[in-house]
Amino acid sequence: MEGFLYQATIYLCAAVIAVPIAARLGLGSVLGYLAAGILIGPALNLVGHETHDLQHFAEFGVVMMLFLIGLELEPKALWDMRHKLLGLGGLQVTLTMLAVAGTAMVFDLPWQTALAIGMILALSSTAIVLQTLSEKGLTQTQGGRSAFAVLLTQDIAVIPMIALMPLLSLPMFLAHDPISAEEGAEGAHAAESLSLVAGLPGWGVTLVTLGAVAAVILMGIYLIRPVFRFIHSAHLPEMYTAFALAIVIGIAFLMNLVGLSPALGTFLAGVVLANSEFRHELESDIQPFKGLLLGLFFITVGAGIDFGILLEAPLKIFGIALGTMLLKGLILLALGRLFGMRRRNLMLFTLGLAQAGEFGFVLISFSQQVNALEGALAEQLLLAVTLTMLLTPLFFILYDRLSRRMDEGGETQEPDEIADEGPVIIAGIGRFGQIVNRMVQSSGFRTVVLDNNMNTIELMRRFGFKGYFGDPTRPDILHAAGLDKARVLVAAMDDNAAVTRLVAYARAQRPDLHIIARAYDRTHVYQLYQAGADDIVRETFDSSLRAGRYVLENIGLTDYEAAEAERIFFHHDRNAIRELAELWDPKIPAGRNTAYIDRSKELEKGLEAALLAQLADEEEAG
Repeated sequence: MEGFLYQATIYLCAAVIAVPIAARLGLGSVLGYLAAGILIGPALNLVGHETHDLQHFAEFGVVMMLFLIGLELEPKALWDMRHKLLGLGGLQVTLTMLAVAGTAMVFDLPWQTALAIGMILALSSTAIVLQTLSEKGLTQTQGGRSAFAVLLTQDIAVIPMIALMPLLSLPMFLAHDPISAEEGAEGAHAAESLSLVAGLPGWGVTLVTLGAVAAVILMGIYLIRPVFRFIHSAHLPEMYTAFALAIVIGIAFLMNLVGLSPALGTFLAGVVLANSEFRHELESDIQPFKGLLLGLFFITVGAGIDFGILLEAPLKIFGIALGTMLLKGLILLALGRLFGMRRRNLMLFTLGLAQAGEFGFVLISFSQQVNALEGALAEQLLLAVTLTMLLTPLFFILYDRLSRRMDEGGETQEPDEIADEGPVIIAGIGRFGQIVNRMVQSSGFRTVVLDNNMNTIELMRRFGFKGYFGDPTRPDILHAAGLDKARVLVAAMDDNAAVTRLVAYARAQRPDLHIIARAYDRTHVYQLYQAGADDIVRETFDSSLRAGRYVLENIGLTDYEAAEAERIFFHHDRNAIRELAELWDPKIPAGRNTAYIDRSKELEKGLEAALLAQLADEEEAG
């Protein structure tokens, strides 16, 4: 017990010290966790051989991460990604695997070993990439979504890779390492004892696997919601957390039993529950565990670096690591261009996925068990994979600096690829649009947010709100956001002319659409009225009304009298605006429009009379 408490204290203290320092220096949390692991492991030897076992436990953070990502995706959004999953992701895995295998064969390795290495290094780090994209608010960019599609394809590809690996067994490795082979056989026997597919024919494995996937989907649709309602009736918050963990752990265990990736199974469950009324509750319950386990995983990666092996063959190990990143980078660059990515998105996609990943650890261990890799090469590969993961946060820092140079150089940013649709489109997410968005989302409705200020979008994403970069006045972006199906459009941009253009275009495309527009002043109100807006809100009108009511309350009127004066003024002004909009002529300045001036004076006298009559009625009633 004392040993466990000591280890827990070391890991937690290292994270608490190193991660905030790394964040303050702009290096990101992932690099902080890796640095903490190096400090307590190879540098100070404060942790020992338990690091490897702890890493298997910490990998569960990846499972939780994919569950949370699934909760953010609807089945329709996943279906819309099918071309990237099969095309972009499939090509990346296949081309990288073949390129790495071909390079390995150039160095006189058997084709079986070369292909095993190709499969290991074709995978990227889901944990590091998704965590960093989330921290930097880049998940919804075109490059971020493309990276996610590739990572999801890689997680799926692990399944056939594990199935194929035993076919790459080499007798010479069995002869040279009998102890390892014996341990591998014991490990395989232990795995079979907890398998539902061991010993089944091919068609049986297929049926059981499909049955497990169907069970996850049916549980998500028919079982989890009723159980959540039952737990809700108990009014015990800790039961929400217990049930959320039970969902993730149970599905992961089921996937293991049928030989599927636990991360894939929980991702599927998240997608099924994406429309659930309990989605936000599940997110808040799982999020802390995901963060801690991922942090622990990164620490174990840093702590597991064996500098002894590195010093024995530094050129070979660094050559494998850097060669992998260069080769994968070139393939990613070519595929990114092929699939329409340019500039910043292409750079993010290429630099973000160039590393090897945590599933490489799993394949290296399994390849040793089935004698596809010999021990010394496997240890070198483990270290090379770790080094690529260690370099990845530095690549993201490089991306940040290059992005800032693009901004300073005035380079035009490509709009994000929009994959969501909702009943409400909010164009413009400044001070005005933020409040509208928060209120609508808090009431349980989905919004699609557009803004042409990348800094605003990235800041919004850091606070957990989804938004897309792009000019809302561009027809292609507006239609991609769901203009054809939306029920409400909120035009809330700072640019008055852009708001008017947007309203006019949306009204021409959708006569039935309800359009709410932000106006700067009365003149802008008239322009928006003619453009076809249904509800027009002057940005300072309501706040000025409230301030006027406070004035009246503090100079002698009662709260009720002041509120009535505010109500009368509000309705009178709305009616007056509609009348004056009919008289307003954009070709004549308001100060020279006689009809407009005369009617404005009459309406103002009517307002004064209405307010005085209200006060007189109050005095008589009092």
